Amino acid sequence: MNRATSHPARALLERVFRALADGHFHSGEELAGRLGVSRSAVWKAANALRELGSTVHAVRKRGYRLAGAGEPLDAALIREALSRTLRPRLRHVEVAWTVASTNTVLIERAPPPPGECEVALAEFQSAGRGRRGRAWIAPPGGAVCLSLSWTFAQVPRDVGSLSLAIGVCVLRALSRLDVPDLKLKWPNDVLLGDAKLGGILIELRAEAAGPACVVIGIGLNVALGAPLIAKINAMGVAAADLSTAGPSPPARNAIAAQIIDSCIGGLLDFEREGMRAFMDEWRHADALRGRSVTVSNGDERTRGLARGIDVTGALLVEAPQGVRKFVAGEVSVRPFA
Repeated sequence: MNRATSHPARALLERVFRALADGHFHSGEELAGRLGVSRSAVWKAANALRELGSTVHAVRKRGYRLAGAGEPLDAALIREALSRTLRPRLRHVEVAWTVASTNTVLIERAPPPPGECEVALAEFQSAGRGRRGRAWIAPPGGAVCLSLSWTFAQVPRDVGSLSLAIGVCVLRALSRLDVPDLKLKWPNDVLLGDAKLGGILIELRAEAAGPACVVIGIGLNVALGAPLIAKINAMGVAAADLSTAGPSPPARNAIAAQIIDSCIGGLLDFEREGMRAFMDEWRHADALRGRSVTVSNGDERTRGLARGIDVTGALLVEAPQGVRKFVAGEVSVRPFA
């Protein structure tokens, strides 16, 4: 579905998605009657969902079925699932059908007051972003895509390590939902085994002194489907989703609520203690420690053994010339050439 798609067509697409989100077959006649549109309009909406990456089965005499779908995201359910102590700090939460990027939605708004946050979620991002401008690919209903804005009264000394602290927050949230075999890869990847389950993108707005607003984007794969995972793997990224971790992945609203709750608590800890509050958990989940790595930073490539991180969040690599610190870069664990 291109950008010229009309608002009524987008609205119908969302309604068809919600009608199919239970994962059962629904006939075109049933859907048309329920939604007050023609069967042709339902057929077009099903095709549009396919174009966005969803797996929609169409079976003669049975109808349409959205494979791998879970419950639609619901702002009220997410807010209600937050812990009572942290819920008052959530100033506003909203769910959109589609946006360019949830980070962009919050960046374009005024920052929230210190100690409070705003959250934006979307079923689909038309221009979802990862690190270094990479696209984040996820079909409607197949992921949790959320952003959280938070204002620090002063720029934290360890602000460069915030993505690592948020990674720990995400692992805390998923551990509460009994997701196994989770790891963290410096600087911002959440792994299931050795495959990428999710990522973190942080954008900072700050003056030289005074308040600093961070917008924290988190993308987590829930049920991408085998064709899309194969497509991502072909791009050179080993991908995973929660449906591969067990037959019944947690509900997306529960995932979103746990992540938001964990991040709010984590941001309060980060304000008080910086990265020190997260070091033990990060080291325990470190997917690189002790492994042969190549760090690429611009045109420079450094090979060595990963030796963990320091309290500033810098990656430590034991290279032939000694231990080097990296505050930015791309890390590969492929065997040395």
